[in-house]
Parts: sequence; structure tokens; C-alpha cells
Amino acid sequence: MIRNVAIVSLSSGIIGEERIRYEVEIGIRRLKEYGLNVKFMPHALKGLDYVRDHPEKRAEDLLEAFRDPETDMILCAIGGDDTYRLLPYLFDHNELAEAVTNKVFLGFSDTTVNHLMLHKVGVNTFYGQAFLCDLCELGPEMRPYTRKYFEELITTGTIREITPSDVWYEERKQFSPDQIGTTTPAHPNQGFELLQGSPVFSGKILGGCIDSLYDFFNGDRYADMPVLCRKYHLFPDAEDWKGRILLLESSEEKPTPALYRQALEYLKGTGVFNAVSGILAGKPMDETYAEEYKRLLVEVTDRPELPIVFNLNIGHAMPRCIMPFGVEATVDAEKQVIRFAE
Repeated sequence: MIRNVAIVSLSSGIIGEERIRYEVEIGIRRLKEYGLNVKFMPHALKGLDYVRDHPEKRAEDLLEAFRDPETDMILCAIGGDDTYRLLPYLFDHNELAEAVTNKVFLGFSDTTVNHLMLHKVGVNTFYGQAFLCDLCELGPEMRPYTRKYFEELITTGTIREITPSDVWYEERKQFSPDQIGTTTPAHPNQGFELLQGSPVFSGKILGGCIDSLYDFFNGDRYADMPVLCRKYHLFPDAEDWKGRILLLESSEEKPTPALYRQALEYLKGTGVFNAVSGILAGKPMDETYAEEYKRLLVEVTDRPELPIVFNLNIGHAMPRCIMPFGVEATVDAEKQVIRFAE
């Protein structure tokens, strides 16, 4: 049972901006309605400029949240694009390894990088939701499918199984106080789609946002990111991927098929596709490029026997489930379920 939640800004510091205070207040209210005690770590609300300029303070907040004996859950505010800059402050003197304790860690998007940091020090994490994106949803309530998984996590400390959502929602185009209580159009969802391979496969899941993983290898966004990721051996080697299930989902930037292909080619070069037992791919936001992504996953992996399941409600497309990393999972595409061991 989760009682105390610590909110961290490990990427963007947007939750500290006055213009979105109304959204933050919605999220705080919802957390408190669950009976949760909410604490913002010291630098989480310092705003975009401060958080951008002080990666060492972001790292400090994460370490403090892990060290705090009263904190049960570390909830990421939102993603962003530069949390890799925390690497020296977490690994140069084994800071992260010495601070981690058994807590729920939840986030997605750029937080993919933090998930792999925590994997490196042996911590299992939860991927798929964030404070601003989900608890602060402007609709009358959290999306029901999203809420179901969040409630399961805070009441049990884990997720037992994932099934598809009946619907998917279009991206919210406008954020302002007059949008409070409004919803975005919903469409019927098609469920898990088996692209190739056996419908049943098992392994511990790891991965995240393909845009973030692309930046592990390509320095177009930040020239020093691939350098630091190599220095700290952040992307697991092929041996570590053996028997795992790779999760890939795409961001709100809606990468073009050319970029998606290049990201897959980078991943292929690591040997990950020859090591994993299967691939899970999230529904793209607004289903943009869905058919192209499906074709590229089959084409670039070039392993017809490798199970690939597409259209999971995970990551950037709404609604969102929560996926445990590092826990034995069995995917059954025929029965439309992913079950996790205790």
C-alpha cells in the first residue's frame, strides 16, 4: 500500500511554471483524494530555467527521495529531453547505487533514461504514467483505463496483468483553464496485434520511448548524450537483453518512418533483436504512422520467428497502462493479456 508520494522533475521543470499551476492543483487534489501524502522534492517546482540549468539538483532530488524512509513512491512529474545530464551526479561516485531502496518508481518518455539508470543498479521500475500527463488530466476524471492501473499500483504496489483498452483518445491540442472538464474524441481500439511469431512468449520487460533510445546513439539533439551513455554503459549489452522482452513506444513528436527506421537500425546494431524473446510496441499517438511502424518493425528486425505485438496502450498514446520492468511476464496475444509473476 502506497502512503507517501514524492514528485520529482528529472527532465523538464514545467510543473513549476505559474501558467500551469491550475493543472498541478488538479493532480494534487486527485492524489489527496486517494489518501496519499504528496511531497514535491526541493527542486521539482523551481521552473523550466532552473531545472534545465541544474541537473545536479535534479539528481540530488532523486537520491534524496530514495533515501527518505517515509517515501513509498517516486512519481516523475513529466518527461522532457535531457535527463541523461544526471549521469555524472548519479554514477561518478556510486551515488545512485548507494542510495537506492525498495520504492515504486513511475515515469515514462524521457524517463526511459532514468529507468535504464535504475536497471543498471538492479532496481525494478514501473513504466507508463506521470504526474502532469495523467493525474493532472483536464477531463472530469482520469481516463478510466489509466485510472484503473494507477489505482492498482498504489493499492497493491504492483501490476498483475495488462489487457487492451476498449478505446483510444485523440491528443489534446489545447491546454488552458477553460479546458477543465473537457474530453478529447475517443475511438474504438483494436487490441493487441500480433505482427509475427508465436502469440505466447515470456521474459522480463525492459525498454521505453524509442525517441529517447534513438538519442542514446544519435547526437543530433544533444551531441554529448551518446558520449555520456557510452561512458556510463547505460544501454544494456546484448547479454543482459537475452530472454527479455523489448518495449518500444513513440513520443508526441511522432517520429517519421525514416527516423523510426534509423532508431531500429541503431538498436539492431547493439544485438538486442537477436537476444530478446519478443517485442512489445505501443500504439502511436493519434495512430500516426502506425502502418509504417508495423512494417518497419518486421523489416528491420529481420527475424520472422521473433514475436512482435503491436498496439499496446502504453506511453504517449492515451489511455495508458502501467508496465512493470524486471518482473517475469507472459504475453498471450490470442487471449489479449500480459500476466506478471508475483
